Amino acid sequence: MPGVVSMILAGGEGTRLFPLTKSRSKPAVPFAGQYRLIDFVLNNFVNSDFLKIYILTQFKSQSLNLHLRQAWHMSGITDRFIDPIPAQMRMGKRWYEGTADAIYQNMRFVQLNEPEHVCVFGSDHIYKMDVRQMVNLHVKEQAKCTVAAIKVPIEEASAFGVIEIDENWRMVGFVEKPEHPTPVPGEPEYALVSMGNYVFEANTLYEELEADASKTTSSHDFGKDIIPKLCEQGDVFVYDFSRNNIANDTGNQMYWRDVGTIDAYWTANMELLIKEPELDMYNTRWPMRTYHPPLPAAQIRASRDGRESVVKSSSISSGCEIFGATIDHSVLGYGVKVRVNSEIKESVLMGGNKIGKGVVLHKCVLDKNVEVADDIQIGVDPEKDKARGFTISAGGITVVPQSTKVTE
Repeated sequence: MPGVVSMILAGGEGTRLFPLTKSRSKPAVPFAGQYRLIDFVLNNFVNSDFLKIYILTQFKSQSLNLHLRQAWHMSGITDRFIDPIPAQMRMGKRWYEGTADAIYQNMRFVQLNEPEHVCVFGSDHIYKMDVRQMVNLHVKEQAKCTVAAIKVPIEEASAFGVIEIDENWRMVGFVEKPEHPTPVPGEPEYALVSMGNYVFEANTLYEELEADASKTTSSHDFGKDIIPKLCEQGDVFVYDFSRNNIANDTGNQMYWRDVGTIDAYWTANMELLIKEPELDMYNTRWPMRTYHPPLPAAQIRASRDGRESVVKSSSISSGCEIFGATIDHSVLGYGVKVRVNSEIKESVLMGGNKIGKGVVLHKCVLDKNVEVADDIQIGVDPEKDKARGFTISAGGITVVPQSTKVTE
């Protein structure tokens, strides 16, 4: 395998996930009880044995940086590294002006490693991928650029970059977020879309970024500028994500979720709780690393008056204490405390939450350290939740911001 450097774009604001992104960037948003969104792409690279990784951060990066220090620190005794790079305005007093500009401003870090190929991946999708298989195809085809692609229902494709291919999987058309997506030949109900994951021949990347930086009319974005130009030159191959195979995996290896909205985020959490989840989090040959705080095992027991706890199809993280409560199809992060007679249903609690007696939570997302007083109901009366200042998504999910104390 030739020399590869990986660049992870982790500067997204995630405005559609507000208020979960009020004090953190999108890649730092907690998911599935104990992970952060960025953990998925990092596990993909580490499990693929690509261990020269730069993470480009920008907005509200403190929470993300803390997580990276705790979960993804590597020893400096080898040439392997996972290094977060903050926006340093290396090309002038300006923030990153697009995904391509983010790489351009940090191109020197890439060049120091003298790679033959460069992976440029996003940081906020939920999926598992053996990146080595994509790079192998890229090398075999002697491609200047390879784009990972997946089929999505045609009605959802307008949210993505839509790809057209020839019979050899060479890209012949690419349109970013088209109003009328082109369907897959022979499959009119689907479109082929970019996953936002690219492998570049290193010199091609340098040349294209230099050329793009000099264009005042460019938006300096891979999807809008770099990929369409290379596509016109016939230099882009497409990697079919359905070909990716992870040994010993029992889930749907085509599983890929963009959790850019509250409804998508909530749904992805709920998908982990079905009888046969499509995302296999328990494959020992593909360990899912993250930071684990020093907490005891979850404790689920009866209350002092003898009321038993009931837990149905839920995920309960370390440090949780559940006393005589009902937890039904819900995800509880680290250190959640739930008191007697409370009922939590179809909800996500991110961690450090304190839930009083007789509380009802229905289709809620509670950010970290939210406290709910006795006998409060959330997710039951939308008008009351709006009056409390909570966000209610288009799908009816009630979101309570971080560290809120709900007393009435």
